[in-house]
Amino acid sequence: MARLLAIDYGSKRTGIAVTDPLQIIATALDTVRTHDLLGFLKEYNLKEELEAIIIGMPKKLDNTDSENAGRVQAFIKILRKNFPDIPVYPHDERFTSSMALQSMIAGGSKKSDRRDKGNIDKISATIILQSFMESRR
Repeated sequence: MARLLAIDYGSKRTGIAVTDPLQIIATALDTVRTHDLLGFLKEYNLKEELEAIIIGMPKKLDNTDSENAGRVQAFIKILRKNFPDIPVYPHDERFTSSMALQSMIAGGSKKSDRRDKGNIDKISATIILQSFMESRR
């Protein structure tokens, strides 16, 4: 089986999470600068087979697109062009950043680790991936 990869896309940084090859466990992979993201994904895809890419779609509470949604939709087009054989699924990412922070607090993370936005981004990507996996069951 191939891995699922999730993206928490941001204007500066992007969090990335992946599953194990059996797609049982979602794990934080890395945080990369957004302008380096496509190169990172191409390199990762050479090493690991991907079944699908899941990208967090930013929504407001009333289910309308947030201000970052246009950038995410533009990046989805780039993904589909560069990875034509890998399906790309947008997935609701509401509350993932606050859930990531709460999980870090519950897990006993130091305050300095919680201030590092890169840590929050990759945990948010993990939450997006876990939510996507649960929605498929």
